[in-house]
Order: sequence, then structure tokens, then C-alpha cells
Amino acid sequence: MPRRTPRTALDRQRTPRRFPKFLGAASICALIAALLSPLTQAAAADSTTALAANDYCGGQCSDILPPGQNGNATLAQILLNQAFGIQPDHAEDQLGPYNNLASGAATLTDAKINDFFNDASFGVASDQVASTTAPGGRTDVTIVRDKKTGVPHITGTTRYGTEYGAGYAAAQDRLWLMDVFRHVGRGQLTSFAGGASSNQGLEQEFWRNAPYTEADLQTQIDNAIANNGARGQQALADANAYIAGINAYIDASDSGRYFPGEYVLTGHKDSITNAGTIDHFKITDLVALASVIGSLFGSGGGGEVNNAISLLAAQSKYGVTEGTKVWESFRERNDPEAVLTVHNGESFPYASKPDTAQGEALPDAGSVTQEPLVYDRTGSAATATATSASATAAATTLTSAKRGMSNALVVSGKYTASGHPIAVFGPQTGYFAPQLLMLQEIQGPGLSARGASFAGLSMYVELGRGQDYSWSATTSGQDIIDTYAVELCQDDYHYLYHGTCTAMDKVERTNSWKPTTADGTAAGSYRMQVYRTKYGPVEYRATVGGKKVAYTTLRSSYMHEADSIIGFQMLNDPDYVKSPQTFQSAVQHINYTFNWFYADSSHTAYYNSGDNPVRAAGVDAEFPVWAQAAYEWQNWDPTTNTASYTPPSAHPNSIDQDYYISWNNKQAKDYTTAPWGDGSVHRGNLLEDRVKKLVAAGGVTRSSLTKAMADAALADLRAEDVLPKLLKVINSSTVTDTTAAAAVTKLSDWVTAGAKRKETSAGSKAYANADAIRILDAWWPLLVKAEFQPGLGTDLYTAFSNNLPIDESPSAAHGPTGAHAGSSFQYGWWSYVDKDIRAVLGESVQGGLSQKYCGGGTLSACRDALISTLKTAAGLTAAQVYPGDDQCSAGDQWCADSIVQRTLGGIKHGKITWQNRPTYQQVVEYTSHR
Repeated sequence: MPRRTPRTALDRQRTPRRFPKFLGAASICALIAALLSPLTQAAAADSTTALAANDYCGGQCSDILPPGQNGNATLAQILLNQAFGIQPDHAEDQLGPYNNLASGAATLTDAKINDFFNDASFGVASDQVASTTAPGGRTDVTIVRDKKTGVPHITGTTRYGTEYGAGYAAAQDRLWLMDVFRHVGRGQLTSFAGGASSNQGLEQEFWRNAPYTEADLQTQIDNAIANNGARGQQALADANAYIAGINAYIDASDSGRYFPGEYVLTGHKDSITNAGTIDHFKITDLVALASVIGSLFGSGGGGEVNNAISLLAAQSKYGVTEGTKVWESFRERNDPEAVLTVHNGESFPYASKPDTAQGEALPDAGSVTQEPLVYDRTGSAATATATSASATAAATTLTSAKRGMSNALVVSGKYTASGHPIAVFGPQTGYFAPQLLMLQEIQGPGLSARGASFAGLSMYVELGRGQDYSWSATTSGQDIIDTYAVELCQDDYHYLYHGTCTAMDKVERTNSWKPTTADGTAAGSYRMQVYRTKYGPVEYRATVGGKKVAYTTLRSSYMHEADSIIGFQMLNDPDYVKSPQTFQSAVQHINYTFNWFYADSSHTAYYNSGDNPVRAAGVDAEFPVWAQAAYEWQNWDPTTNTASYTPPSAHPNSIDQDYYISWNNKQAKDYTTAPWGDGSVHRGNLLEDRVKKLVAAGGVTRSSLTKAMADAALADLRAEDVLPKLLKVINSSTVTDTTAAAAVTKLSDWVTAGAKRKETSAGSKAYANADAIRILDAWWPLLVKAEFQPGLGTDLYTAFSNNLPIDESPSAAHGPTGAHAGSSFQYGWWSYVDKDIRAVLGESVQGGLSQKYCGGGTLSACRDALISTLKTAAGLTAAQVYPGDDQCSAGDQWCADSIVQRTLGGIKHGKITWQNRPTYQQVVEYTSHR
């Protein structure tokens, strides 16, 4: 049986209620003893595989992906973990190094980088080979796993064999997770894994966005292949080989009885008789998986109905002209103070405000209702917890504030010590157990890469390195989703399409569940129902000028979830990507909304991908428009959902800029993104300020750029960029109130110390400046409300809050994984507070709000409001500010911020200290080029 590592280095926690106390320790031990012998595969003999000769990074490529490579666990391993905290091999051996960077970055040197990252060189030295497998007994592919991390290094002599090996390795490491997410993509998670409210919310969130039938999934494959010539045919062959490898592992693990134990715990397999089945994968599963990933990370846009509601609220309060002006000032479409990725002044106009809007279909006030998704609830599906999960899922789906996450720091060789570019970059994909991403190296005909891929989509490396280049991505968020008002006719389920009354297409999913060992949620069921039109799924209903309409959302990547496979294929092809220009050409084939970054030994590059539709003249992308031919995307074909798209040159792009930063901030001048909040203060400023300073000094190294990232990862954006201005207002006169004065002193000391949320020492589980952090966490929502609600009024303040959340501190229940998600400060009112406070202080503000709000615009009244709310905040206890949840006791500040690997299977891990950084991350500096 594989070695198991006791959990000692990290804080240990139980995952509450994931597994009921169904077995005592003695019975667990008895069951384990009965299960040990058939559970494991025999390891092959040591390999003499040498380090690859096609590696031009010179040992200076590193990566990390917590918690660990191994995301599969047998039933015995799960029971050992649940009872005694014992980890399967390589299940969390990357979690400790990842966690330790928070305290170790201050003394980081180039020589110490791999204390916190993995060596990402190609190949495995012969003395570091842990095992070699010939999957399925094939002679054209081997899977070598290294001793340190267990990452699969797949080497094939044929293309088919290489991809077969990739599929086999993926199933070895993530079979259960892959199975979970193919069911999520089909809206069938609860029937498969149990009816927990989180499962209900997850399947509802994604199926609302992509309500595909099996025929739809197959059509997307057929179209992607047909439209891409030889590369399309190669992608189909690769996918079929990949699936064959997955299914070979399913069969082998089933007969050998070392399949993931979750299949037993969820009732799909019997631990004694081995009865039950694990369904084979099929090619449409890959599209279902892709729809989840694309929806979560690469689909910018939406929110037009919420925009319309807040515009109407502004116009109701101030009148049409002034209300529109107020709305535009809060929208910050093209704020002149916003941090930019392409910062050389080049303009890339997109989704700009038209001089005279055409075709707008704003709802009548108070008429908007959200289209229900869930019907016929029974049992546990009808509980308050379940309906709350549904409401959260709907809100997450329909907002324009998509959870982008991910960051990048890239510096030109002109400013580095070596003369070679350096990059520190990666995606923030949340924290899960097992992780959504998995590491691999793949070497075969036309394939040469190492890096991370989403489990079940790892035919190719999606983020990583080639022979002499690395690439990564951040979510960009430009608007590829539009809302159309379809006029109803006959009844609520017919609409006018080009003058013809047309029936909506109803798509349904009925799910039911019963309690299992893994999920004790009581039996329940419901039916999900979506009405689809040629203009996309129905999301809201309303009236416009008294006419009944349905608001639909049309996404350019809808029915095109498989198209991006060509771009990823190119990125893995050493004969295709040889330069920054060919890199840009490759990512132009990716239709999801991402910012792509590149570095080799001489050059850096950037490109913003996505199928940006060319809108009809006069259409304002911010608001719903009538579903009429005059306002459709140019050359739109509803049968295939294709249209004219902006050319590559119109997308923000650059080669060899002095440096690039990205943290889901604005891409370039005049390039409007769908989410609100691209203003004077954005978390991108945390990177911009640090990298700009490094570049000005010159001599940048891998360690200095990594330290800049790590320093920003511990920064409280509000404290670093806004709090000094708030204190300037308060200190404009002597603070005589003792409570307020004490709070001001603590906050000032924290700012002087660097405004970090950092432990007093590694593992202390207590923050330095803890009182100041507590005070700001309590004060921020109070001060924002006191600053803006009196002027805006309750209705408009609430409407704007629906467009842009007030706060996103680490302890807030935010992001696609809820609280404990790491990623923080993406969305909030920090820019509004910054601009307003500066205006009240009489300082220069570019692109300011339309009026002054704090204290009605007077310094003394503003100061009074700030001091009053500060006193209230200072008086709140830690237990009130951090009320506790299923992970933490009330008042535990460190725990409230801490990152939790959310369980998607049977293995649980310890909490780690908060860091706002990519989940998968690379540090690279190439020394030579082909």
C-alpha cells in the first residue's frame, strides 16, 4: 500500500458534516484491514529516464499547485484520513511550501525559490523516478512519476499513445473530480453526488448559463472539428485517445478495486461485492466540463438588466440628464485613473458609450422579475437552506461581477539582472480538495509542454511552459454577453423573431437524491427548467413601455464551448509557438475572455482573447436592447450563434512593453470591461506600484519579482490605498474623542507598518496589528454607507450595491467557493471612496464622481461622519466582526481569513494562512532559445 504521511505541518480541521460519524475508530480499523490488499497497483521498476534535452530554461522554471498532485483516494485511504488525518502520498505535499511563502518571502533569494515552488524542468532524473507505468500495457507511451511531487511525466512515441497516456494519468489523479464536474456541466450533480445545498447551488449556477442537451454537446464538437481543418481532425483524434486512456484506467481500477472510494461512499459501488459501475467517459463529457470552466473563468459580460435598474433609480432621483450623469460617474467605463495592463497610451476602443443609443429596451420601473429555474421541490430541496443556495447561485450567474481572479507580473529583459525576461504568473482558481487543476508534463509527436490543466481537459497543458517559452492567463472580463428584450406573443412562451411568433424551446433536468454515507442530506428532488430562444436563454421577465418581454442573454461562446481546443493545441506544439507573434496567433484561437502573457529568453508579449462581437451601430452594450434585426450582432447567424468579431488587432495586445501587470484590471485605454470597479483604486494597483518601482531601479531577479507578488498578496488594498486619505480627513482637526483617537493611532501604526494582514510569526495564527485590522473590517461597510447613502438615497445606494459589492475582504463570504477562498479585493467601493474623499479634501481628481457625497461635500461634516462610524466600528468585538462559520469559532480573526481547501471528495486538508495569490503559479526565466 502506498506510504501515508501523517498530517503535522498544517492546522488540522474536520470538514463539518461532510462525513457523519458513521463509524467508530475500531470499526474503521477493521474495515481498513479488510480492504488493504486489493487497493493498490504495483509500482514498476525504476526508470533511467534522463532530463530532457529540449529544455531551454536552465533550471530556472518553477511552479506550484496546492494541495498536491494526487487527487484520488481509495476507500481505505479516505477512512484513514477521516479517522486519523493520514494523507495519501502526494495529496498535500505542495500545500506546505505554498503556505510558507507568506512568512518566507521577506528573505527569499533565487537559490531559495524551490523551497516554495517545484522544479518545473522537463523530465525526471533517473534517481528521482518513483514509478514508471505503461498504461493499458501499451508500448508507445510511459508515465513516469517523480519522487518529490508525484507529477506525471507522459512520454509517447505516437500521438495516439501520448494522448492515451494523458487520459490515463488524469484518471489516476482526478477520476472522481472529473466525474463530479461532468455531472455539474450537465446539471446532474445532485443525482450523482448527493443533495447537499452546496451541490444544488453548484449545478444550478452552471446549468442556467449553459442548458445544453446531449445533441447540443455533440453539435459543438462537430462544428469545432469541421471549422478547423487538419487541426480540428487532430483535436478529435487526441480527444478520442484521451478518453480511451481515461476509460482504460476506469476498467483497471474497477477490476483491481483501487478506484476512488467516493464511489462507495456515494452508493455507486459496493465495497464488499464490488457491485455497481463507474460509467465510461464519452467525448461529449469534455464539452460539459469545458462549459463549466469557461463559464466560471472566461465569460465576461452580462448584468445589463441590473445596469438598467440602477440607471432608472438614478434618473428617478435626479432626473434623466443628471441621473444619467451620476450613473456614468459610478460606472467608470473608461476611468482616466484606472491602472492598465497596456500602459503605453495605445487605445483599443471596445463597447464604448455611443453618442446616441439605439434600440434600448429599458424595463418599466418595478416590472422586472427573475425567471425561475427550479420547480417542483420535494423533501430537502424545499428547505430554506436549499432555496437560499438557489438564490445565491442565480445572483452569481446573472451579475457582471464575474469572479476573475488570477494575476501576472512580467518584466522585460531590459530591466532584469540577467538581461532575460522574468515572469511570475498564474490563475487563481480557488482552493479545492482535490484541486480543479492538475500538473503534468506531456512529450510526444507535436506536443512538448509542462504545466497545469483542468482535470478532464488535460489533453493539452493549458497554462504552463513549452521548450523555450512560458505562458499564463488572467480573466479579462470584456463584454461578450448581451441582453435582448424579446417581445412576447400569443402567451408567455412565444416571442417575436423577425416578425414571426415563435415558440420558446423548453429544456428540463429532473434530479433526485437520497442520503448516502458521504452526504446525509435527506431525500429530495426538483426540476430545473430553462426556456431558450434564438437570442439565448430567458433570464428575466418584465414590461417595456407596457409590452410584455422576456430578457434573454446571448453569449458569443454559447454553443462554442469546444472551440478553444485549437488554441491550446497550438500552445503545446513546439513547431507552432516559436516567438511572441506565434504565441499571440495561438491564443487568438481561444474564444473565452482571458488576458494571455508570454515570456521567453528575449521577449515578452500580451494578448487579450475572446470572441468580441461587432455590435450594431448605436447599441450600448451596458443595457438591454430590442431583439430586432437592426440591433443584432453584425452578421449574426442564430443557427450557429456566429457573428462578425473584432479583428485581432483591435484586441489589446503588446510585445516587449517594459513590464506587464494584471490582476483582472482594465486592459487598455478605451477598452471597456463588463464589471464595475475599474477606477482609481483596484487591486491591480498593488502589483503596479511594486513592479513599477522594481523596473525603475533595474536589476530585477526572479526572487525580487516573486517577493513583489508575495508582498501584494498580504496587502489590504483598502488600508494601503484608501485608509491614508480617510485618516487625512480625520486628522484635519485634533481628534478629541478618546475612543476615536485610540482607533486612529492603531490604524496609523498599521499603515506605517505596511498595511499587511500577516501573522506575527510563521504559524502563530495571529495577525500583527490585529486590532487595526478588526477596526477596518468593521468600519469599511459602515463608512461607505454613511458616506454615500445620504446623498444617493436608499434605493439608488442599494441599486449601485447590486452592480458592485461594497467590500470583498478576506473574511467575507465571497467568490465561487464562498468564504476562505483566498482571492480578495477584486470588487468593492474603494475607488468611489478614494475619489470622493480626495474631492472633499480639495485634491485633484480625474474622472471624479458627479458630485461630492461625504458630509454633503463639506470637510467638517465628512469628518464627523467618519469619526462617528469609526467609533462604532472600534466598539465592535472580534466575535461581532468575525461571527464564526462552519470552519471557525466566533472571534477568530486569523481563521476567518484563512484559506480552506474545499472538499470535493473524501480527503480533507488543514487551513493555511491567507494569501491573495494565484493557486497555480509559475516563476520563470529562460536562459536560451531554439
